[in-house]
Amino acid sequence: MDNFRNPTARGHKRTAVSIDVTVNGVLNFVDGRITDLSEGGARIDGASMPARSRCEIHYGGQVTYAVVMWSEFDRMGVRFPYELTHGALYNALKLARNASMVDPAQIFQTARAPVFGRRGLS
Repeated sequence: MDNFRNPTARGHKRTAVSIDVTVNGVLNFVDGRITDLSEGGARIDGASMPARSRCEIHYGGQVTYAVVMWSEFDRMGVRFPYELTHGALYNALKLARNASMVDPAQIFQTARAPVFGRRGLS
C-alpha cells in the first residue's frame, strides 16, 4: 500500500475564510491571505515558501507555527503542528463557521397564497 492520503479523509472540517496574515519564513516576511482554514491547517494565497519548511503566521498580534506541506507559485498549504484550540486564528475560524450557519434571508416570501402565474390561475 502506498503512502497516498485521501484528501477527503481529513480530520477537520475546512472553512472558507478571508484573513490577511503575515507569514514569517527563515529570511523574510510575506503578506498573504488565508482562504481555507481548519484546526489542523490552512491554505494561504499570495505567499509561497518551499515545501517542508517551517514558518510563523502572524495574525491579531499572535503567532501560529506551521509547516509547509505543499507549495505553488502564489499559494501554499500549511499544517499546524499543534491544533488550533484558542487564539486569534481560532476565534476567526469560529466566527466564520458561525456566519456560515446563518440561514439566508427569505426575501421573496409573501403573504399571498401560492398560485400559478400573475393572474392566479390554478
